[in-house]
Amino acid sequence: MFDSLSDKLESVFKKLRGAGKLSESNIRESMREVRQALLEADVNYKVARDFVKAVEEKAVGADVLKSIEPGQMVIKVVHDELVTLLGGTAAPLAPLDKIPTIFMVCGLQGSGKTTLVGKLALWAKRKNKKPLMVAADIYRPAAVKQLKVLADSIAVEHFHLADAKPPEICKAAIDYAEKHFVDVVILDTAGRLHIDDELMQELEQIKALVKPHEILLVADSMTGQDAVNVADQFHKRLHLTGVALSKLDGDARGGAALSIRQVTGCPIKLASVGEKLGDLEPFHPDRLASRILGMGDIVTLVEKAQESVDLEKAQKMQEKLLRAEFNFEDFLDQMQQLKKMGPLESVLGMIPGVGKQLKGMKFDEREMERTTAIIKSMTLEERRHPRIIDGSRKRRIARGSGNTVQTVNQLLNQFFAMQKMFHQMGNKKSFNIPKGWAGLRSMS
Repeated sequence: MFDSLSDKLESVFKKLRGAGKLSESNIRESMREVRQALLEADVNYKVARDFVKAVEEKAVGADVLKSIEPGQMVIKVVHDELVTLLGGTAAPLAPLDKIPTIFMVCGLQGSGKTTLVGKLALWAKRKNKKPLMVAADIYRPAAVKQLKVLADSIAVEHFHLADAKPPEICKAAIDYAEKHFVDVVILDTAGRLHIDDELMQELEQIKALVKPHEILLVADSMTGQDAVNVADQFHKRLHLTGVALSKLDGDARGGAALSIRQVTGCPIKLASVGEKLGDLEPFHPDRLASRILGMGDIVTLVEKAQESVDLEKAQKMQEKLLRAEFNFEDFLDQMQQLKKMGPLESVLGMIPGVGKQLKGMKFDEREMERTTAIIKSMTLEERRHPRIIDGSRKRRIARGSGNTVQTVNQLLNQFFAMQKMFHQMGNKKSFNIPKGWAGLRSMS
């Protein structure tokens, strides 16, 4: 999402580093360019103005101007101010210590509310809690059905009351939850415009009736300044406890993410980073600031690896790699673990320095699916002993996977080359994979 802004900031910092010696004049000139970059990214103009003013005041200080690497010091000042702009520290969700803990999800129609309800339900389930998804949107066609489909896909219970108004549905859901030992109730309210007073009153009634522990507004990152205005109005009416940014994986300019905290005073708590129900992350201001400035996000990468990679399997895989004993069964398992971590482009972009190198490159997810199909078309013996795959076997595998023999040959050649490379690495005594990184190394 922040590619354009990152490119422009990188261009500004490159000039500063090339200047050798910094002065108040070239810092101010650079800050004008930063302000322009922020405005082009659809950041609120007051937020952009205050941000540049704060950076400028600190950047022209003696500590920066007299430092050994003044250009790097300016980048640090910008990073620190970005973190402050985004909220400073991560704001946690309400603790799941009440039975039931009630989450109320609201926002504009089409912002991704129902999907977020599903993501929250899966998040709660992974914490060994019993969630209940409540369909309180009676206005949008098929809204109730959509919520049911999402609930069924993750084996979570859902609740709806036919021929009832949303406040009645929500109250009945809480009563049901108390009787059936539900840990987390997630209310999916109808999408509405903040200028629709009647529907906003309905939300106020629901809030007064069920007293939610968390009131989350889903703000569509693709809508730019509109998302900020919406959040401001919703916050004034409902006193939101947090904002969830949806579609943060899109290609919009990202102004909403950079403005919403400063304009509304409401913390951003969640970031939806993909279409799958597992693509939900806590919002960390420092990590997003690092991504914007092209510094990667190694902490999130390690967390994703810990969630997706079986450490015991990873240790065994490391040993197999160094002995060049891994086979296509191992290869398939590693691809599946990598896939759990999210889109390859996103994962690699979190590695410091790698994101810049990958700019403009497109990763074809279908290539991974094609490789998977070829491996699954092999017999168990062929997967474990790839060297036995001769011409007739290649033709059968190609037919079974819908590929050509040339494609199968290409995969086999790449696989044997990788085996050879790891065998050579294993023979070098100095080669060592750090503990805890085996899964990532084996998937590289």
